[in-house]
Amino acid sequence: MKRNILTVPVRKVHGSSIEAVQDLVAVEEPLEIRIGDKPISITMRTPGHDVELAAGFLFGEGILAGASDLQGIEGNGANVVTVLLRAGVDVDHARLERNFYTTSSCGVCGKASIEAVHATGCMMLERDGFTASADTVHGLPGELRQSQAVIDRTGGLHAAALFDPCGKLCSVREDVGRHNAVDKVIGAEVLAERTPLHNRMLLVSGRASFELVQKALMAGIPLLAAVGAPSSLAVELARRFQMTLLGFVRDDRFNVYAGEWRVS
Repeated sequence: MKRNILTVPVRKVHGSSIEAVQDLVAVEEPLEIRIGDKPISITMRTPGHDVELAAGFLFGEGILAGASDLQGIEGNGANVVTVLLRAGVDVDHARLERNFYTTSSCGVCGKASIEAVHATGCMMLERDGFTASADTVHGLPGELRQSQAVIDRTGGLHAAALFDPCGKLCSVREDVGRHNAVDKVIGAEVLAERTPLHNRMLLVSGRASFELVQKALMAGIPLLAAVGAPSSLAVELARRFQMTLLGFVRDDRFNVYAGEWRVS
């Protein structure tokens, strides 16, 4: 198994003093995801839980409806995951290639992005069923922090964690990319055949982007909480699909941007 932390020599400058020390940094390497022998995506990630990452990515893109769509999934070599789909599962390779080359920095049309979420088969969330108290939400960052193995040592990783309505931590994953961390934590649930996640809330350690809201929606998660700020398109998407979206969840405070009925 590859290491996710490396030691590197650095020169530490504090005021006028300079000291040669060893520092810990998070590993970042490319991962190629293949369907059969066709590469469909390359992502920069922290090694570890690569099969979960691939499963979560394909689930979020609407290619996998669940683990039953898989004939097989395995790591081939250091930085490749190969996915075999069961007969009858269709793949829109053209759409995958378009999505691969489109990022939040490309100025993609917001309306087109939200309509694309509908096209992947994402369903409107039910208003009833899931609720969480404000006190429970306040406690989520502390629970996440206690569980993070690498960030306390390097300060270099994002985290995504699933909680039950009472604030009990169910699972957590870390990665240099916040979207990868979400893919890993959701992918683990897909492979364990526990989706949709109607009775879970997701906490992310950074900001809440459109992409993270989309991934949570595809998994049926009713509440997404972020330590940082949401983007305008993330708010619009959450409101469209009746998701509860919280931002700035830290220091015993948070803002509710959508779905206020789920927070008591």
